[in-house]
Amino acid sequence: MAGVRTVAVIGAGIMGRGIAHAAALGGFRTILEDILPAALRRAEGEIRANLDKAVELGKVSSDEAEAALGRIEYAGTVEEAARAADLVIEAVPEEMESKIEIFTLLDKICRPETVLASNTSSLSVTEIASVTYRARKCVGMHFFNPVHKMKLLEIVRALETDDETLEAAVDVGKRMKKEVVVIKESPGFITSRINAMIGNEAFYMLQEGIASAEDIDKALKLGLNHPMGPFELVDLVGLDTRLHILEYLHKMLGEKYRPAPLLVQYVKSGRLGRKSGRGVYTYSDQTPRPSAEPVEAKK
Repeated sequence: MAGVRTVAVIGAGIMGRGIAHAAALGGFRTILEDILPAALRRAEGEIRANLDKAVELGKVSSDEAEAALGRIEYAGTVEEAARAADLVIEAVPEEMESKIEIFTLLDKICRPETVLASNTSSLSVTEIASVTYRARKCVGMHFFNPVHKMKLLEIVRALETDDETLEAAVDVGKRMKKEVVVIKESPGFITSRINAMIGNEAFYMLQEGIASAEDIDKALKLGLNHPMGPFELVDLVGLDTRLHILEYLHKMLGEKYRPAPLLVQYVKSGRLGRKSGRGVYTYSDQTPRPSAEPVEAKK
């Protein structure tokens, strides 16, 4: 296939707007889609603010930032965003049903040679691709939050992904200034599989009263050199997202990934992390405070 010039991103949430930022800075014409006008307005404001901050820190020039902003377009429908794209990156919530719905629609809208990528962090790209007539043109592109800062990109080769598609995804990732790793599809890939286990064990420790959330976070940062503690990270990612990943890994890989009852309890109570203002910690003006001590989770 010819080189990718236009990238469409489906979903303007935290991940979608971050991917659009990276794509535009990488030189691609970028079309960011969301059905909610408010989500697009917020995305535009945050992309501009993040680029302004990058200029302030000397990471990009003001000319580069303005050029990137000029490459981003906004669309209110999947059809409008995807019909001219060479690569479409789906960034909807981490639920198989949602991703299958989007891929089914994209397969009808997009040109036959368009590559379809999922930003899934754990789900089967092979299963997602199976609803299309272009499984060989489907691939996983797992970005990390916050996308404009995190260097890693996991490229996931599904069962039928062909070499040309894989090469195109790797090239796009490198142009976005990402460090790319290519892996054969397996549940949870590399990072989600290991990180889910660490985070889940942290919840079991909190549930058992072994230590406070602050001390567990401190121990992993200072003792294991993790840049963030497991509870700081899960609040950033979203407790509901982490729970979905664990439920999938538990189904696919067995008992060692069974979600901690306390995590399930937090999600049921609406404690989803930074996005809801409260997770393991409580957030006021982006300043974390310890949440109340957890009640004992039901076994």
